[in-house]
Amino acid sequence: MIRNNQIITGTISYLDEASNGVLLHGKDRIFVRHVLEKEKVKVQIVKKIKEGYSAKLIDIIEASKNRVKPECGIYEKCGSCQLMHISKEGQKERKIAHLKSLCKKAKNLNLKVVDVDTMQEPYHYRNKMIIGFQKDRKGQIQAGFYEEFTHNVIPYNRCLLHPTICDDIIQFIVQLMKKMHIEPYDEDKRRGLFRHVLIRYGMVSKEIMVVLVLNQQVFPARKAFVSELTKRYPQITTIVQNVNTRKTSVVLGDQERVLYGPGFINDALCGLQFHISSKSFYQINHEQCEVLYKKGIDLLKLKGNETILDAYCGIGTIGMYASKFVKQVIGVELNKDAIEDAKKNAKLNNIKNIRFICDDAGKFMQKMANKKEHLDVVILDPPRAGSSEVFISSLAKLNPKKVLYISCNPQTQMRDLQLFAKYGYRFKEIHGVDMFPNTFHTESIVCLFKENDKCKEIRRKQK
Repeated sequence: MIRNNQIITGTISYLDEASNGVLLHGKDRIFVRHVLEKEKVKVQIVKKIKEGYSAKLIDIIEASKNRVKPECGIYEKCGSCQLMHISKEGQKERKIAHLKSLCKKAKNLNLKVVDVDTMQEPYHYRNKMIIGFQKDRKGQIQAGFYEEFTHNVIPYNRCLLHPTICDDIIQFIVQLMKKMHIEPYDEDKRRGLFRHVLIRYGMVSKEIMVVLVLNQQVFPARKAFVSELTKRYPQITTIVQNVNTRKTSVVLGDQERVLYGPGFINDALCGLQFHISSKSFYQINHEQCEVLYKKGIDLLKLKGNETILDAYCGIGTIGMYASKFVKQVIGVELNKDAIEDAKKNAKLNNIKNIRFICDDAGKFMQKMANKKEHLDVVILDPPRAGSSEVFISSLAKLNPKKVLYISCNPQTQMRDLQLFAKYGYRFKEIHGVDMFPNTFHTESIVCLFKENDKCKEIRRKQK
């Protein structure tokens, strides 16, 4: 029987979906972070968990050829990155292998993994950062990230995924908090003013938004704080105060007011201009987002006369890009703030062949089907939970010839593709785009085609 603190030596058999190494010990599975497949390791058991045991890495006895030394000083504690101990080539191999494993497990899909597009320089790519605050044992204010599976803040000075100036701004905010006696929020006592700071960075425009997430509406040092921050960093073009008084892990609250600037930043994506507000959904990785959108549109092989529905359209990024290549685009999104942003962005870019509707995409498609309206293509990019049976059945009633399914969670995408197959959609390839280098996440794209009656008959005869 395995005991807590027991030292065990063994070889990592495989990596799970979250890229944790699995060491088999008899009938038990031991999960270890920051290891690679086939590495011989020495670990110390931490505790019993539902799936087996968690363990701490003590020593690498035989290292993988893909192992590198992480350049991050807090990598062992921080849960934000999982693959920084793996070379760039090794990360690509890992992500391709993960997609292939998912395809193999999915029944009757027969999907071929084409490739995973990676970044040449996989650092400093994040255009959105969320930082928490706490006081250490000496009462000093610290800014940092939450330790994995906890609400303990790991203090930091530099993150390799952030633009350098954004980290500089965070450190200056800590100085201002000390100078102006601003208390960080204490979750247990539910006291203190600063809960989080959210920063958005325009990779093209270089404009910066700072969102101060506070525990109350009153911000006593507001004018002095804003004045000193913008004087030190003129790149900050807007500052927003967000109020979140709830006991929740959700970062942003509902109430906001603009303290400085227009309340949004501008950025360019795929040759288009966008206004981005504090709550806008905008892909984290600008460079790879352009790769993703161009890949998706290429796969659709558009002729120019199509009508496209952009479901879960957000602020309208991919729909507006697609509008260059088709007759008409309809963007549908349930979030009314996102729809308002999308309308402003279409006007900003003088795009006449796109319209945005605030509605549930599934219900909207049902209404279109009842009116016998026509769609050629549906683009969907749902959240990590994937799509739903209601949405997919509504889509099937409209009978579009093509569907472009972009996913930030290939596992739920596989589940949804099996349902699409039941409605007569066929697909051969899955393409990966590494939107999140140094983490286990991968964005994936599948282009689906509606099978016509002739193809159905051929397949039926082949069976």
